[in-house]
Amino acid sequence: MKTLSWIWIALGSCLLTLAVVLVVINFSSGEKKVSQRVEHLYGTDDAQFRRVMGVLLGPQMLDGNRAEVLLNGDAIFPAMLAAIRGARRTITFETYIYWSESIGREFADALIERARGGVRVHVLLDWLGSVKMESRYLEQMQAAGIEIERFHEPHWWNLPRMNNRTHRKLLVIDGTTGFTGGVGIADKWRGRAQDPDHWRDTHFRVEGPVVAQMQAVFVDNWTKATGRVLHGEAYFPALSPRGESAAQMFSSSPSGGSESMHLMYLLAVTAATRSIHLSSSYFVPDDLMTQALAAAARRGVQVRIIVPGPDIDTDIVRRASRARWGPLLEAGATIAEYQPTMFHCKVLVVDALMVSVGSTNFDNRSFRLNDEANLNLIDAAFARRQIEVFEQDFRQSRPVTLQAWRHRPLKEKALEHVASWFGAQL
Repeated sequence: MKTLSWIWIALGSCLLTLAVVLVVINFSSGEKKVSQRVEHLYGTDDAQFRRVMGVLLGPQMLDGNRAEVLLNGDAIFPAMLAAIRGARRTITFETYIYWSESIGREFADALIERARGGVRVHVLLDWLGSVKMESRYLEQMQAAGIEIERFHEPHWWNLPRMNNRTHRKLLVIDGTTGFTGGVGIADKWRGRAQDPDHWRDTHFRVEGPVVAQMQAVFVDNWTKATGRVLHGEAYFPALSPRGESAAQMFSSSPSGGSESMHLMYLLAVTAATRSIHLSSSYFVPDDLMTQALAAAARRGVQVRIIVPGPDIDTDIVRRASRARWGPLLEAGATIAEYQPTMFHCKVLVVDALMVSVGSTNFDNRSFRLNDEANLNLIDAAFARRQIEVFEQDFRQSRPVTLQAWRHRPLKEKALEHVASWFGAQL
């Protein structure tokens, strides 16, 4: 009996050790972090900035693109659904949130109709983000001929990657039209951000050579999930110029280049010479990013940041965020909390010239743990339009002064301090 007891103790110890190892692996990207502040060497209007963004980080900047900003569900969903219904050859769709609800049904119906019409439809859903999608919808879509995959669905062989989610939001139609931004497929994104039940978000519709890069980002994760490669003219047609924007579709993943998105933001913030307008739904910057933003403010760059206010889906994120505002406010940055509803935008505008939008949050989870994708554009006219949108949001936001931040209640400070301990996972 004593021997049997020791066997159970040994087995329990092994299982506990395995659990600890899995937790450590899931909470770490396994790559070295950027550990030194990036030096300010050039501005965003310098040709070197464009070269660095294209050569050091990933795909080159391509000329000849056109982007259209779509604000909130009333503009975003009709544009996406119209594009799906107009597809003639292929649809590739990757998203984090996909819930059943009414908008989920509309997307499913549109995708099913096109699949039955002979269009090749590929859907990649994050397993965790799509847990609220009823299995009958998936079955109906598969029965219509749609290929559906769940990213990192729990199996014994992928336990070390359970914490790696695909947070990307990509829709590409016929390899010629792309959509990306912050929106998920759920009813809380419907409407026009008119009340707490309808979120504020931004999405872009894109045409031009950069759409091929958007398609390549989708195919990268599709290949990882399925082992099958999508290629050929139906997915990657020749693309002619459609506008005046230089653009790149930039992606990151813990399985290859998890620090790339973090570095992209650091380079953009460090290059700023005039202004930084940041709309961030989950703003929990690490020390290096905080230093970069504060340094920009101290060298005379106007730094303005909009974050969610009281209406937020994850209160611990708001508390962890507020705990880190001191150095930014002391440096002269402006931080304002959006009041009407949950603020889910993820848009960076630097020097009224460079715009970045996509799935990436300003936090460690996006920079190091999730698969993310952002569209970067260099276009002064388009950037000015995004600043106009920022100003509209700012008018509905409440700025937080340094004095108010310093004198917030002791209980709030304590809760925020505790929340900040979890910053690596937020």
